[in-house]
Amino acid sequence: MTQTTAAETEPRTHYPVSSFQLPGFPLIAGPFTHLVAERDRLAALRWQHFDARQVGVTLGAEISGVDLTRELPAEVIAELRRALHEYKVLFFREQPLTPAQHVAFAARFGTLEVHPFIPSNTEQPELVRFEKTPTMAGVENIWHHDVTWRPQPSMGAILHAVAVPEIGGDTLFSDMYAAYEALDAETRNRIDDLTATHDYTRAFGRGQTAEAQEAMRAQHPPVSHPVVCTHEATGRRHLYVNRIFVDRIDGMDPEASRDLLDRLCRQADYPEHQVRLHWEPDTVAFWDNRAVQHYAASDYWPQTRIMERASIVGPRPAR
Repeated sequence: MTQTTAAETEPRTHYPVSSFQLPGFPLIAGPFTHLVAERDRLAALRWQHFDARQVGVTLGAEISGVDLTRELPAEVIAELRRALHEYKVLFFREQPLTPAQHVAFAARFGTLEVHPFIPSNTEQPELVRFEKTPTMAGVENIWHHDVTWRPQPSMGAILHAVAVPEIGGDTLFSDMYAAYEALDAETRNRIDDLTATHDYTRAFGRGQTAEAQEAMRAQHPPVSHPVVCTHEATGRRHLYVNRIFVDRIDGMDPEASRDLLDRLCRQADYPEHQVRLHWEPDTVAFWDNRAVQHYAASDYWPQTRIMERASIVGPRPAR
């Protein structure tokens, strides 16, 4: 005789098998099942010239077995480029780069930017220096892609930890492929053909005189990029809007533009889309500036945090 267990006789509670929008709020809850295929695909990857330990669900890998202070063979650089496209952000530990070595490694991936607004390392103009002290607190704690106000924003960026606090000062990265895929089909169809205007003055115009702002605007006028871009290397669609540099979504009235922009930017907020890096001295992070946004936690003041960044010029974002 077959016995029936208590569990089989009790009423079943049905849980959702995918995420859903929370009534009354532009938020989603429930299982993020859209992450499964990418999580499992990354877990199956293997590499010839280094080891990669997956540290986030759909983004982030800690790379070991390479020394960035040395000139790496072309085949290693090519494989690191591929790993960057796959994992979206790479982490390297114990890499005591000199400024010259930092620039030399970054230049293997393309032409380097010189930032017009942030002071550089005095030895290398291609290195932006973020030096936070008791008199200069961190202000990069907003989700963003870098320099989207340029016609050709960064393809990627390589950040080296020169000095870090014992606690705090982490950097978070959020997967913009996953952010796009989490949207419902109606929203994706709505935004696929939209563009947004990006303007440097939203972040770097504060404190400038009218004359200085006019002069810089002549060099760096507002630019328009697609709200949803196709990554030139992977062919995948990703969100490309952020609150720091996007002034408006083109063709919409200001209130509607703010509402839609806020909803899209909230996609970076979900921990399910994120990976978090705790810095140690001489840690290096290399991120794909199109596939991810980043957020530098500003929770360490008045301790010192010194980072240097080299950024690689990318192509113009395209739909």
